Amino acid sequence: MKRFWKAADVVEKDDGWGVELDGKPLRTPAREPLTVPTKALADAVADEWNGVEEKIDPHGLPLTGLANAAIDRVAPDKRAFADGLARYAEADLVCYRAEGPQGLVERQAELWDPLLGWGQRRFDVDFKTTGGIVHVSQPQATIDRLVHAISTLDPFRLAGLSPLITIGGSLLAAFGVLEGAFTPEQAWEAVSVDDRWQLEQWGSDAEAEAALANRCRDFLAAAKFLELLES
Repeated sequence: MKRFWKAADVVEKDDGWGVELDGKPLRTPAREPLTVPTKALADAVADEWNGVEEKIDPHGLPLTGLANAAIDRVAPDKRAFADGLARYAEADLVCYRAEGPQGLVERQAELWDPLLGWGQRRFDVDFKTTGGIVHVSQPQATIDRLVHAISTLDPFRLAGLSPLITIGGSLLAAFGVLEGAFTPEQAWEAVSVDDRWQLEQWGSDAEAEAALANRCRDFLAAAKFLELLES
């Protein structure tokens, strides 16, 4: 679709902040008004639309996409969406450690141990770790605490948290970003350690590097979305 508007502007509404394109309300794919909780997020969404050149590229509108998801996908059945994310409580990335080589073992420990320690303190639970990929069951109390933490989030925070969890594979890293315990860059470094290790060992691979860069872009965009909800 080609750009058809001259300017995107933010408008205050009774239930939040909206964005208008030449005076007409911006709507989600389901035709709901795109209304967000904070002016900072609305400003950022408007900036995305003002930054469009000739044609709309969805990759250039990540915050808009997450707001659409919150309104169209999460809000209609928040419980089901939260339940889907809660499954990651049973198999967090940082609980599955490499058995070798030693360099990777040490790098994982360096990046993952702080996440694990923070999660233990934050949720007052224990985590079981294992070497390799064979499933290890987490204590039921641990799962219950994490599931409860997810269930209390509103649709916008769930929408922002979702890419952090699904891209990174770590509920702890996602919550660490959400609560400001880790920067988005620190969390990304942790959840991408295996991929970056493989690239270092096997040399340049343009396709793999592009895929990793795209995942990083989407991960950091989701973190920015969550940050703007707190502004």
